[in-house]
Amino acid sequence: MTTTATRYDRRMYAIMNRRDMQALGRTAARRRALVAVHIALTAASVALWLGSVHPRGPLWMPLVLLALVVPWCVAMGAINGATRGLLELRGRMLDERQLHERDRVRSLAHRIGLGLLFAGTAGTGLAMWLGGFRFGGGALFPALFALLVTQWMLPAWVACLRVQDDIPDEVLDTADDYTERQAEYPGQE
Repeated sequence: MTTTATRYDRRMYAIMNRRDMQALGRTAARRRALVAVHIALTAASVALWLGSVHPRGPLWMPLVLLALVVPWCVAMGAINGATRGLLELRGRMLDERQLHERDRVRSLAHRIGLGLLFAGTAGTGLAMWLGGFRFGGGALFPALFALLVTQWMLPAWVACLRVQDDIPDEVLDTADDYTERQAEYPGQE
């Protein structure tokens, strides 16, 4: 395994740490809104794709799906910017703290996905047992596809929601000024 950063690694690091993209996810409220928008775009894309692959699906669905690609990509890029590429960068580009956080995010996303799968399975089983519902084989593929997409996107959503707010620049400037004053005049408060 190579431990030195390649040109690709350095380029991806620069892209993921651009300040203009980080502004979109600077506060917790913005990150929650960003994740909500991305979830809505993902759900709409999945529904449109499933409708467009149906043999009798309307012809407008693929066109609307193509129109959703750009906003979905922008939202995904903003999530990656908010997390500073936590899930996109190779391990050699992350420090120990980031590697630990990436493991925690993946573990939490796995537990959430497992809970969703359990709830869906239990709900389906109860509906069949108590309500007498019967699900045809036609519902299996859309359910599995939606589960696949959810499992794929869940770590990014969890990572974005777990990001801590940046310290405002004014606070940093004040802290730096205080540290400089302490260095110049030790022992004085």
